[in-house]
Amino acid sequence: MAVETKTYGIFIGGKWQEAETGRTFAVRNPATGETLAHVADGGVAEIRRAIEAAHAAFPSWAETTADRRAALLSNAARLMTERREELARILTQENGKPLAESLGEIASGASFFQWNAEEARRVYGEVVPTVANDRRVLTIKQPIGVVGAITPWNFPFSMVTRKLGPALAAGCTAVLRPARATPLVAIEIFKIMEEVGFPPGVVNLVTGTDSAGMGRELATNPLVRKLTFTGSTEVGKQLLAYAAGTVKRVSLELGGHAPFLVFDDADLDKAAQAAVLSRFRNAGQTCICTNRVFVQRSVADAFTEKVARLVSALRVGNGLEPGVQVGPLIDERGFQKVVDHVEDARSKGATVVTGGRPAQVNGHLKGYFYEPTVLANATPRMKVMYEETFGPVLPIMTFETEDEAIALANDTPYGLAAYFYARDVGRIFRVAEKLEYGIIGANDPIPVGAHIPFGGFKESGLGRENGSEGINHFLEVKAISIGL
Repeated sequence: MAVETKTYGIFIGGKWQEAETGRTFAVRNPATGETLAHVADGGVAEIRRAIEAAHAAFPSWAETTADRRAALLSNAARLMTERREELARILTQENGKPLAESLGEIASGASFFQWNAEEARRVYGEVVPTVANDRRVLTIKQPIGVVGAITPWNFPFSMVTRKLGPALAAGCTAVLRPARATPLVAIEIFKIMEEVGFPPGVVNLVTGTDSAGMGRELATNPLVRKLTFTGSTEVGKQLLAYAAGTVKRVSLELGGHAPFLVFDDADLDKAAQAAVLSRFRNAGQTCICTNRVFVQRSVADAFTEKVARLVSALRVGNGLEPGVQVGPLIDERGFQKVVDHVEDARSKGATVVTGGRPAQVNGHLKGYFYEPTVLANATPRMKVMYEETFGPVLPIMTFETEDEAIALANDTPYGLAAYFYARDVGRIFRVAEKLEYGIIGANDPIPVGAHIPFGGFKESGLGRENGSEGINHFLEVKAISIGL
């Protein structure tokens, strides 16, 4: 059953309202092409009003007790959990991922609010040992101010809560600009926050199609003191340059190109299952999913055979249908990139072990579906080995030695996540320490959670989300020296 076609407004200063122009844009199901809803098409003017509302609400919210902030976040997390089925269906309809994955994302998103509800009570200062008997020195942590948050379409629920959770727990107010393709679950989050009683202006939501203009305003407006962005490396670099003008604090979670190393001592069955789980989750449209597989030559044939058997059994289709494991690409641009990468690899000598073409699905589906694909005999010259495909394609390349594998894995400007499978304890420590990535999955295909710091090295970003480090990016440290 489709979401009823409705029109949704933006949320500024505690009120739902139309865009100033009265314009809206359609949100469509990427599996069927049907219109799910119309959403207010806000822009720079609305972003400015939202920033001003957040700025006006900041002094009072900053002085709100940690217990009160924690209670609001915890109550919101409870409602998210209670409404998990409904929220997951909306997510699948606007994003395309299988319903089982959407249910997991709602649970994960709720956990980010709950974790940060608890972190709100653990923002501690320090008493610094004195160097003079007539002085006492201490430090306190205070919220940085208004936060601008920009979230992507591939995890449209959990990315919102992962950013707003620590910001609100720290005592900051916020303005969110969700991805234009997937604003509906963000709207549901804001309905929940309104319902549990977040004060007017503390959280503000502006939907719209002028992504560049709204992003520029959030990055340059002097009232915004912190910008947090998840998206492409190219856009992240531009926002970082904009933010330099007001010396804004910036957190960036950008592109990835995760390697997956399989050593000759690995449990090949577990490694194959993990590679498939990591790569084909959300149809490969995940920043931390496996992009490049490197297998030690002596076990390459056996591993490839196991992977191909698993991949060929994956069911493609509408994420709301029972048993579907791989949904559509988000749009034509994403689909064409997958087509281009597979054809490029084929033309340069890759062998298509399974898949390798657009998927044939039920006639009523109009989305961009591509067969889950495994490519053998990959080489560094192929686009799939140096560009982020963001689709259901798994290229496999061989290596001889441990040092060669590490060098191949690190040969990229990205450094978000990396995976490897091995059983030798010494090798596990050596490889984990030498991989230049912020997140390492050693015999673990999903090394994420509210308790685990999330972020990358090199051009994959700045700062960390989640874990005990996450809230610190929304706090300023103030030193206070007291003469006696």
